[in-house]
Amino acid sequence: MIGRLLHTAYKNALISALATGVIVYEVFAHIPLLSPVGKAVGPFLADWLPIGLFMLLYFTFCKIRISELKPRTWHFVIQLIRTSIAAFMVLLISIFGDNAELKLVLEGIFICFICPTAAAVVVIAEKLGGNIGSLTIFTIIANVVTMIIIPLFFPMVERGTGITYMTAMIMLLRNVTVVLVLPLALALLSRRYIPNVVTRFNRHKNIAFYIWCINLAIVTGLTIRNIEESTASGWVLWSLLIAPLFVCLIQFALGKAVGRHWNDSINAGQALGQKNTVVGIWLTLTFLNPLAAVAPGAYILWQNLVNGWQLWYKEKYGSLKW
Repeated sequence: MIGRLLHTAYKNALISALATGVIVYEVFAHIPLLSPVGKAVGPFLADWLPIGLFMLLYFTFCKIRISELKPRTWHFVIQLIRTSIAAFMVLLISIFGDNAELKLVLEGIFICFICPTAAAVVVIAEKLGGNIGSLTIFTIIANVVTMIIIPLFFPMVERGTGITYMTAMIMLLRNVTVVLVLPLALALLSRRYIPNVVTRFNRHKNIAFYIWCINLAIVTGLTIRNIEESTASGWVLWSLLIAPLFVCLIQFALGKAVGRHWNDSINAGQALGQKNTVVGIWLTLTFLNPLAAVAPGAYILWQNLVNGWQLWYKEKYGSLKW
């Protein structure tokens, strides 16, 4: 019985990580005897996240060849789509901005669209059969575009936001450098100077994926905490929780539709659908209405349910039809 449960958890690792994050948080947050332990351990788990992300990207990037790091046409088509949808959301906010509750929901949806692609997208894409070199370049492009459009759009969403080009560029440049460029450079140097060590790493194909699952469990627990502590209520809270599901499905579907034109639907779907919502939450809390941060938090859960379903389908049928 236990062996069967472990096998099921192994085959559905992403869903298991989501469930683990929810259950562990609820247990340590709401059982009085355990809550002091949760409060003491929580900060250490949060501090682990950037370390885990760096490690999983390093292990993944060790499989990249420099020849794979080339921009594709669809990279720029996806950026045009993302920017156009974000601009449309800014227009809607300007039209319906007099209604504070509706504006709050629209801000949540807006941040889910404008978020750059998650750096860890390469981990899931590789499991699905995608090209990690192509997605690495795309993610860098996505962050550069984000540096340009955020200072343009945010002051239109919140008039008193005060965000400047320099503020946004420094924050996002730091994110790109620490999260993407450093592990990529280290991996390429490792391939050049310690190829035997890299070969040993590459024999363990799922090491980066399981580090991602650990990170996902922690992020899920933090997301549940933020949702439970949110002061938004009624239809606004439910809208901030449910609307990201539709945003998520729309973005995955649009990305896959674009990708099919260039015979690259897996990469393009993940590129547009899998978002760096941690950056989105930070941006929302810093420059927009903090209550809207529930939306990118919920998006974390929805995008990983989609990823979990895709991994299950690929495992069962050998390919993706969506």
